[in-house]
Amino acid sequence: MRTYWAVIVALALVAGCRPQGPAPAGRQVIATAQAPAAIGPYSQGIKVGNMLFTSGQIAIDPATGQLLTGSIEEQTRRVLDNLGAVLKAAGMDFGDVVSATVYMDDIANYPGINAVYAEYFPKDPPARCAMQVARLPKGAAVEIALVAIKD
Repeated sequence: MRTYWAVIVALALVAGCRPQGPAPAGRQVIATAQAPAAIGPYSQGIKVGNMLFTSGQIAIDPATGQLLTGSIEEQTRRVLDNLGAVLKAAGMDFGDVVSATVYMDDIANYPGINAVYAEYFPKDPPARCAMQVARLPKGAAVEIALVAIKD
């Protein structure tokens, strides 16, 4: 039954909608002060069974709440550090990540994003989708969301 709900939640997240009816058993909100507080009606992460779905993170410094405006490499590192904090709060790490979605405001930044991304995923990197978008929250240059599964 747990696998059924994990699939339903995953499909609902991909489709951009919420399943109707009761929340799946074991659904847990993941929140940590080591990552920026949500700037809207969403959670930093949702864990269902052994699966974690993170919200997209941008380069906000959790200590100040301010968007980092340095190089794309600095911003990407901050984004991945924020995601690392959410993973840690869920009892996971980057080795548990199976899928990543990368949004960038300029595809020309892709090489810089990739250089830092490779530091966090040096072996057997997750599946990934990456795209240029017209605009990101707060004028960020990069946003990344992850899906992780703990064996």
